[in-house]
Amino acid sequence: MIELVKTTSAIRLTYLQALLDDANISFFVFDQHISMLEAGIGVFPRRVMVYEAYFLAAKTILSEAHEFYND
Repeated sequence: MIELVKTTSAIRLTYLQALLDDANISFFVFDQHISMLEAGIGVFPRRVMVYEAYFLAAKTILSEAHEFYND
């Protein structure tokens, strides 16, 4: 799996998931449950991961939506 994007924003994460879902691109969100350990303060970024075969398509979709960056 390859890291596509990192974000600390739960709202942006939802948007990224919707973009990838609409394009039928399989993805996983790593570190999503770390918020239980951090008391919900949003310090640790969540990583959107895709299979290597989907990376270029996912990157293109996020780039077109101006969302291919880490925050």
